[in-house]
Amino acid sequence: MEEITTRERQRGIFRITIIGSLVNLVLVIAKFLGGTLGRSSALLADAVHSLSDFLTDVIVIVFVKIAGKPQDETHHYGHGKYETLATIVIGLILSFVGVGMIVDNSRLIARAINGEILPRPEMVALIVAAFSILAKEGLYQYSVRAGRKLQSKALEANAWHHRSDALSSIGTLVGIGCAMFLGEKWRIMDPIAALVISALIIKVGMDIIKPALDELLERSLPTPTVVEIENIMYETPGVRGLHHLRTRRIGNNIAIEVHLKMDGNMTLTEAHEIASEVERRLRDKYGSGTHIGIHMEPA
Repeated sequence: MEEITTRERQRGIFRITIIGSLVNLVLVIAKFLGGTLGRSSALLADAVHSLSDFLTDVIVIVFVKIAGKPQDETHHYGHGKYETLATIVIGLILSFVGVGMIVDNSRLIARAINGEILPRPEMVALIVAAFSILAKEGLYQYSVRAGRKLQSKALEANAWHHRSDALSSIGTLVGIGCAMFLGEKWRIMDPIAALVISALIIKVGMDIIKPALDELLERSLPTPTVVEIENIMYETPGVRGLHHLRTRRIGNNIAIEVHLKMDGNMTLTEAHEIASEVERRLRDKYGSGTHIGIHMEPA
């Protein structure tokens, strides 16, 4: 994979996030107007979700800029954890929005069950919901591909936020359609559809939070990656063995600490050259920002 510089990565993340934030701003306005004029409570709830998208775009821009700062006297391992924190914040916002939508739509369902006739949505609400689905799914595809290319977990998390909004709009579209064309008794489908999508939104939020929380709590890298790291070290000429291998993720980079066993009769210069070769191979595999600490011991 071609190495991406920190500057290129930041510029790419900012460009994509700004595009997403502008689309979100348009959708927030369109959904609030469409929900109000179209008498659709589901579309208004969807507007709140799009507003949360817009706010998380701002979070990504701020936190990724901080995460890209170089190492300094107070952050010897860089500032990568700020991006991890941004990812958790996005997941939390997503989950809270889902809970709020469940509460709101449960109240609407209760009102309908008690005999209240919910208002019939207008065509403008249906059109806005359909437009939102196309716009948000397009943003998801664009953002998730860029997130993988730029190796940004925060950008990928924000992409899932776009898709969750598309899923929410699908539920809104179905609910509005049923309420418009199937009669008064079917108007309850509007909040029911939104209720189901709200549960999916909460699940997406939890799926985003878990890996970021693992990173924040210093969880080791996955076993296949650790085995791969060990193989790279063992395959380096001069390495007789290793122990005390410790790994973790720091934002977009990983950290590796290890004790390497070498021939005790070689000179310090020779041992240093072997350790440097191990570092070179690891950085070739995992990127120039990989943090590596090697302690040399006689075999």
